Amino acid sequence: MIRPSCWVLAIGTTGTALCLSVLAGWQRGGALAERLVWVAIGIVLVVSAHLLPALIRDLPYRVRAVAGVLWLACMATACSGHLTFFLLAQRHAGELRASAVPVSETAPSGRSLTVVTAERAGVTARLATIIAQRCMGNCTTREARRITLAAKLDALDAEADDIRRRQAADDRAVTRRDALATDPVTGRLAALLGTTVARVDLLSGLTFAAVLEGVACLLWTIALQPRSALGIMAVVPPVTAGHEANGSHTPDSAPVTPLPADASPDPEVTQLMRDIAAGRVRPTVADIRKHCGCSQARATFLRRQLATTNSKA
Repeated sequence: MIRPSCWVLAIGTTGTALCLSVLAGWQRGGALAERLVWVAIGIVLVVSAHLLPALIRDLPYRVRAVAGVLWLACMATACSGHLTFFLLAQRHAGELRASAVPVSETAPSGRSLTVVTAERAGVTARLATIIAQRCMGNCTTREARRITLAAKLDALDAEADDIRRRQAADDRAVTRRDALATDPVTGRLAALLGTTVARVDLLSGLTFAAVLEGVACLLWTIALQPRSALGIMAVVPPVTAGHEANGSHTPDSAPVTPLPADASPDPEVTQLMRDIAAGRVRPTVADIRKHCGCSQARATFLRRQLATTNSKA
């Protein structure tokens, strides 16, 4: 008998996968109708991926082969939906962490460093020209112009320094925001493996999705396994030599001899018990005759041996 904990785990795992698919489908779509369609597709694919292995277990080989291909497709698409959720969730969490960094409220100077540098170059050139000129009698005017240009050059240097400091502060804030936007474990793992954070996010998301889907398939396969044939045979009434379990009469050409108490089961009976336990055949004369391809009398005899073996067990 399957323990209730297996059913609880199977239902919980499928419920978790369905929640991931619903959220991923809702985020994928734009309009309301598109979101609803994406959600419906995700639910169907997740349920199919979880239940197909248990449902096709006793079907013919060709049907199982086709269903196996469809199951792989369902697994791939379901994992893709889960991966969408994982990546979007990591991005949203990174944005929340990055929003904790205060934004600089310093008012911009209104001029870029390029403009200030160009103006400084012009002032430097004029100052160099004045210094290179000889004094021809009007030295006071020349000295005044030199002092003015030197002061303007100092002012431009100070303005350029302020712009550089603001740019450095902005760069540090951007670097910090980028660091907070990246998951700490993912960032360190990417540095350890020598790869990018995006690749580690993709690989970890695929791993989580594959493990979740694999566990769900295993749990449902265990939870939906057929009941033991011994439990079924225990409620089947004994069959007489002249009457089948389903009510039809046997031919008079071959009497049925009961199995001796000290005889070992026939190999065909042993194999038939395994098939019944696997759920491939029911313990009735009609099904035994169809499964073994034997006569009515032989099927009745095998059914009688099954009942005798079961009573000994």
